[in-house]
Amino acid sequence: MARIVVDAMGSDNYPVPDVEGAVLAAREFGAEIVLVGDEALIKPVLDSQNTDGLKIRIVHAPEMLTMEDKGENLVLKARAKDAKNSMAVGIDLVKNGEADAFVSAGNTGAGMVTALFRLGRIRGVDRPALAPIFPTATGTCVVLDIGANPDCKPENLYQFGILGSIYAEKVRGVKNPKVGLVSNGEEEGKGNELVKAATPLFKASKLNYFGNVEGKEVIGGKVDVAVTDGFTGNVMLKSSEAVAKLITDKIREIIKNGSIITKVGGLLVKPALGEIKKLLDPSEQGAAPMLGVNGLVFIGHGRSDAIAIKNAVRVAKHAVDVNVLDAMKSAIEASLRSAE
Repeated sequence: MARIVVDAMGSDNYPVPDVEGAVLAAREFGAEIVLVGDEALIKPVLDSQNTDGLKIRIVHAPEMLTMEDKGENLVLKARAKDAKNSMAVGIDLVKNGEADAFVSAGNTGAGMVTALFRLGRIRGVDRPALAPIFPTATGTCVVLDIGANPDCKPENLYQFGILGSIYAEKVRGVKNPKVGLVSNGEEEGKGNELVKAATPLFKASKLNYFGNVEGKEVIGGKVDVAVTDGFTGNVMLKSSEAVAKLITDKIREIIKNGSIITKVGGLLVKPALGEIKKLLDPSEQGAAPMLGVNGLVFIGHGRSDAIAIKNAVRVAKHAVDVNVLDAMKSAIEASLRSAE
């Protein structure tokens, strides 16, 4: 049985959605859940839930990391051996073999720094990457990095490609995933100096390298893994979310303010609009994996509700079940031997 740590102090409205989502996941997926955080806040919420027959326990962590924790202050809290914040305590459970994966809807930067200091990196990985799943015309696409590394070297992008390919194959079930480099043109030779310098590394690799892809090709489903630096990836993510919200809000506004015929038509297409909303809803994926750290760490939106937390646990459990961490280690080791 997969053992999943849930940071009960992670979401904006902690600990209610975090605890409720964890209970839903324990019931639906059969996972063993460890709730980490302030027990005085967690226990009343947990006691209000039906937990009969579920394996859920609390590990007390009296402190928490917030958006205010930055720079040197964050580093000190992330690396201290006796750290008492929920992220450090939860990630230590994974490090010590007492749990298999860690899930949090907390500060992304704090999660990255804490995971790096307490778990370390997979040998051969210089920088871990955050890798959410984008909906596409043909299914989904793993996009990395989306914010952890604003400035990258060509070798970083190549490592992202390996990590993303393994994740797409093992967790998303994509056979021989196609990997593309995000650029401002499809033709080889297009792109900034980073993309141009990374291209030979991808062409010489054993990856199923597709070539350059523009944003429209990513959304169009041309590749299964889209590799980019964290700055570009973050702009892609935020822009995509904003456009998706704009479209759904505008459709709702037009139907609400339209004629009787428009309103009747709105009722007829409501089920279809619900499916579209579900497709574009980040809570359906729950959380994005932090690929490259020596452990399974998943970070979700701060505004996550119980459904998002439940789905984050689902994704984490599946990653444990398919042993994706060992697969990534093996792939990186193989790339190192090839380079030597």
